Amino acid sequence: MKRLSIKEYARKHKLSIYNVIKMTRIGELQSATVEEEGKEVVYILLDEAKEKAIEEEIILRNPPKSLKEENAMLKAEIKRLKKELQACRKRLKS
Repeated sequence: MKRLSIKEYARKHKLSIYNVIKMTRIGELQSATVEEEGKEVVYILLDEAKEKAIEEEIILRNPPKSLKEENAMLKAEIKRLKKELQACRKRLKS
Protein backbone atom coordinates (compact mmCIF):
# COMPACT_ATOMS: atom_id res chain seq x y z
CA MET A 1 0.00 0.00 0.00
CA LYS A 2 1.13 3.48 -0.81
CA ARG A 3 0.84 6.22 1.77
CA LEU A 4 0.45 9.97 1.45
CA SER A 5 0.41 12.77 3.98
CA ILE A 6 -2.88 14.57 4.54
CA LYS A 7 -1.65 17.60 2.63
CA GLU A 8 -0.53 15.53 -0.37
CA TYR A 9 -3.83 13.63 -0.43
CA ALA A 10 -5.81 16.88 -0.29
CA ARG A 11 -3.78 18.37 -3.13
CA LYS A 12 -4.16 15.20 -5.24
CA HIS A 13 -7.96 15.16 -4.92
CA LYS A 14 -8.42 18.95 -4.83
CA LEU A 15 -9.98 18.87 -1.36
CA SER A 16 -9.39 20.98 1.70
CA ILE A 17 -7.15 19.60 4.42
CA TYR A 18 -10.08 19.94 6.81
CA ASN A 19 -12.23 17.64 4.66
CA VAL A 20 -9.47 15.03 4.45
CA ILE A 21 -9.02 15.05 8.23
CA LYS A 22 -12.79 14.72 8.62
CA MET A 23 -12.85 11.77 6.21
CA THR A 24 -10.11 10.00 8.21
CA ARG A 25 -11.92 10.54 11.52
CA ILE A 26 -15.21 9.25 10.12
CA GLY A 27 -13.43 6.20 8.74
CA GLU A 28 -13.92 6.81 5.03
CA LEU A 29 -10.14 6.75 4.56
CA GLN A 30 -7.68 4.32 6.04
CA SER A 31 -4.95 6.09 7.95
CA ALA A 32 -1.90 5.31 10.03
CA THR A 33 -0.26 7.51 12.65
CA VAL A 34 3.54 7.52 12.65
CA GLU A 35 5.83 9.35 15.03
CA GLU A 36 8.48 11.37 13.19
CA GLU A 37 10.93 13.66 14.95
CA GLY A 38 8.81 13.64 18.09
CA LYS A 39 5.60 14.56 16.27
CA GLU A 40 2.69 12.33 15.36
CA VAL A 41 2.06 12.45 11.61
CA VAL A 42 -1.06 10.96 10.02
CA TYR A 43 -0.64 9.21 6.68
CA ILE A 44 -3.45 8.15 4.37
CA LEU A 45 -3.10 4.56 3.18
CA LEU A 46 -4.09 4.24 -0.46
CA ASP A 47 -6.03 1.18 -1.57
CA GLU A 48 -6.58 1.19 -5.35
CA ALA A 49 -10.13 -0.24 -5.22
CA LYS A 50 -11.31 2.18 -2.55
CA GLU A 51 -9.46 5.06 -4.20
CA LYS A 52 -11.52 4.76 -7.40
CA ALA A 53 -14.78 4.73 -5.44
CA ILE A 54 -13.73 7.81 -3.45
CA GLU A 55 -12.72 9.68 -6.62
CA GLU A 56 -16.13 8.99 -8.17
CA GLU A 57 -17.86 10.18 -4.99
CA ILE A 58 -15.81 13.40 -4.98
CA ILE A 59 -16.75 14.05 -8.60
CA LEU A 60 -20.43 13.50 -7.76
CA ARG A 61 -20.24 15.92 -4.83
CA ASN A 62 -18.49 18.60 -6.89
CA PRO A 63 -19.50 18.14 -10.52
CA PRO A 64 -17.34 20.04 -12.99
CA LYS A 65 -19.15 23.11 -14.30
CA SER A 66 -18.69 25.15 -17.38
CA LEU A 67 -17.60 28.74 -17.01
CA LYS A 68 -20.99 29.99 -18.22
CA GLU A 69 -22.84 27.99 -15.55
CA GLU A 70 -20.49 29.18 -12.82
CA ASN A 71 -20.78 32.78 -14.02
CA ALA A 72 -24.59 32.60 -13.98
CA MET A 73 -24.54 31.02 -10.52
CA LEU A 74 -22.25 33.75 -9.18
CA LYS A 75 -24.39 36.51 -10.68
CA ALA A 76 -27.47 35.03 -9.01
CA GLU A 77 -25.61 34.91 -5.70
CA ILE A 78 -24.57 38.56 -6.08
CA LYS A 79 -28.21 39.56 -6.71
CA ARG A 80 -29.34 37.67 -3.62
CA LEU A 81 -26.64 39.29 -1.50
CA LYS A 82 -27.52 42.78 -2.77
CA LYS A 83 -31.17 42.24 -1.81
CA GLU A 84 -30.13 41.02 1.61
CA LEU A 85 -27.86 44.06 2.05
CA GLN A 86 -30.71 46.42 1.14
CA ALA A 87 -32.99 44.70 3.65
CA CYS A 88 -30.32 45.12 6.36
CA ARG A 89 -29.91 48.80 5.51
CA LYS A 90 -33.68 49.34 5.78
CA ARG A 91 -33.73 47.69 9.21
CA LEU A 92 -30.89 49.91 10.40
CA LYS A 93 -32.64 53.10 9.23
CA SER A 94 -35.86 52.31 11.06
